[in-house]
Amino acid sequence: MTDMDELCFRTATDLAAAIRRREVSAREVVTAHLEQIERVNPAVNAIVTLVADQALREAAKADARLVAGAEVGPLHGLPVAHKDLHDTAGIRTTYGSPIFADRVPDRDHLVVERLKNAGAITIGKTNVPEFGMGSHTVNKVFGPTRNPYDLSRSAGGSSGGAGAALACGMQPIADGSDTGGSLRNPASFNNVVGLRPSPGRVPSWPDKAPWGQISVKGPMARTVEDVALTLSVLAGPDERSPLALETPGSAFAGPLDDGVRGLRVAWSTDLGGAVPVDAEVTAALAPALDVFTDLGCVVEEACPDLSGADEVFLIERAWQMELAYGAVLDPHRHQMAADVVWNIGEGRRLTGPDLGRAQLLRAALYHRVREFFETYDLLLLPVSQVVPFDIRLPYPAAVDGTPMETYLDWMRSAYLVSATGCPALSVPAGFTPQGLPVGLQVVGPHRQDLAVLKAGHAFERATRTGERRPPAVLPSAAAKTSEKGILP
Repeated sequence: MTDMDELCFRTATDLAAAIRRREVSAREVVTAHLEQIERVNPAVNAIVTLVADQALREAAKADARLVAGAEVGPLHGLPVAHKDLHDTAGIRTTYGSPIFADRVPDRDHLVVERLKNAGAITIGKTNVPEFGMGSHTVNKVFGPTRNPYDLSRSAGGSSGGAGAALACGMQPIADGSDTGGSLRNPASFNNVVGLRPSPGRVPSWPDKAPWGQISVKGPMARTVEDVALTLSVLAGPDERSPLALETPGSAFAGPLDDGVRGLRVAWSTDLGGAVPVDAEVTAALAPALDVFTDLGCVVEEACPDLSGADEVFLIERAWQMELAYGAVLDPHRHQMAADVVWNIGEGRRLTGPDLGRAQLLRAALYHRVREFFETYDLLLLPVSQVVPFDIRLPYPAAVDGTPMETYLDWMRSAYLVSATGCPALSVPAGFTPQGLPVGLQVVGPHRQDLAVLKAGHAFERATRTGERRPPAVLPSAAAKTSEKGILP
């Protein structure tokens, strides 16, 4: 059998190709990842529901299809654990809430459906904060997900389980979602790659707010190429999603090797003075500017005017939270986290003029950002304003000496970008002296997801930062256990 570590940390692109060439079987690949989960997951608590027997049966079927000469999809035989916000038919989906701790859906979410249709094999579910609210993955059902680079730190969120599982070699690709940074923040905290696609790039169904644009679904992986591969499966139109873009997913399946030479790139440490950023983050990202210069870019300090973005995001998020979970607040308030109750309450206090003002502000923001990208090809920013913080905290109390009043405030470097509607990528960029990962946020013009991926790919190849593995994958880490491990 092929060495387990080689299988678990091989890129998804190479692994899928090896399976198609029958150099390794899907059953061997799935078995290796299940063994890695058994060994490492007790330390990090990233995968919270496991369906090992089902996965092995599906792997056997996948191998039989290849033996029979059947056509197979681009993800054939690759194991994936789905975010616990995404419904999975016949597999418990809790949304990280005790209210839904025993819920088993009867249908798949569209992103799960597309991954399965492309040949991916479901192995379980990844941990999330309650209802995906916040960028710190902890809930009353499963407990916290720990950062594999330092088990005393947060893995970020809300796709924190996905990020930690990727970093630890428990899966080669992942699905996630992003409202205020939930694909980008955990990618940064776990030294992996996460893409917030353009709204409509990845259709969503079922969805209570199908016309909304603040929340998107998207891919995570250990390399930009693997994120693009996953996006090629997730993207493309679907009649169930009214805002789905017409560009087929195949547009993201090609090479990313065009490079960035000749591009004019803007850089801002603090989003034009809009946010405080800890010195550890700034120091870790400083070398990135030289990398882009060496790659042939013209790098200048600049940032679009993001005034109004804060209000746009907070209004639209609160409205969305109330719409999605307002019906369960009154009967289940005592079971819900305080931040969840607060954010739904913010949605209930909104008025018609509040929603109208958000639309006016967002329209003006759109045009300012559009005009900014007439001058610049890319915008580089910190993903997160802080490094991974103490797992016992609900959120950082302060950033660079500035108090954080709510659980959302420390995420502004990500959520202000969400309000612009631009595609944004988190790519591994550096480490603090304590060995904590820091990601670089690469933002592109509206709907230029491919340009963002190509830039991230060029940076990734030049730095190779994402190849640094976490201590949690070492044998000694398995002896340390999280507060709650895998539940059946």
